[in-house]
Amino acid sequence: QVPLVESGGGLVQAGGSLRLSCAARGRTFSGFDIHWFRQTPGKEREFVAAIRWKGDEPLYADSVKGRFAISRDNTKPTVYLQMNSLKPEDTAVYYCAARNPYIPSGSGDYWGQGIQVTVSS
Repeated sequence: QVPLVESGGGLVQAGGSLRLSCAARGRTFSGFDIHWFRQTPGKEREFVAAIRWKGDEPLYADSVKGRFAISRDNTKPTVYLQMNSLKPEDTAVYYCAARNPYIPSGSGDYWGQGIQVTVSS
């Protein structure tokens, strides 16, 4: 069973917006940081954004800073990635991952199955 489930992807025109959701399945991931990554064919997986359990200190890749916003609702529990002013270069499969803050290497991450985001020019 996949521990995290992404939703909200799809096709959007450049300049548009999408909101991705990452929902925990089977457990709450209490205390875990949540990261968003993305990957395009032939390229390495790229960090996009991250948020701590308490929702403070969000981190963003320079390529999305000012356009994307990460937030979380620990009562659901779900993490959101609001993506505005989308560009064709944002096209990728987006993955969320739950990371134990005591294992910063990421070797203990729990992953979702990924969801496609396509931005047309």
